[in-house]
Amino acid sequence: MVYSPLMALELPGSHQRGTGLVDVLDRVLDKGLVIAGDIKVSLAEVELLTIRIRLLVCSLDKAQEIGLDWWRYDRDLSPGASRNAVAENEELRAEIRQLQERVNALTTTTKTSRGAGRRRR
Repeated sequence: MVYSPLMALELPGSHQRGTGLVDVLDRVLDKGLVIAGDIKVSLAEVELLTIRIRLLVCSLDKAQEIGLDWWRYDRDLSPGASRNAVAENEELRAEIRQLQERVNALTTTTKTSRGAGRRRR
């Protein structure tokens, strides 16, 4: 027999209920469960707000099987995302510094050439 924390909380004689819950949970995670609902707020038959709620409960294996593996490609959820983001930010900051230096150099050159042109006249 496999020990479960749920079994420790059960009353004597309710062993089948605990096992039933584990079976239901196992089946839900294996097959999946979808809960969908809409909440609409209306005033004088004018719809003011609509909230659509969709919930999918399943195991990671089942989610991958049906093509719902978005967490693998999400920058915030993938492992090492913070390290990659820090490196990317540093590269972008360095590039911005270089671009600012180029703009400053071009601005200085343009001002210098305009000033020299005025003096000659």
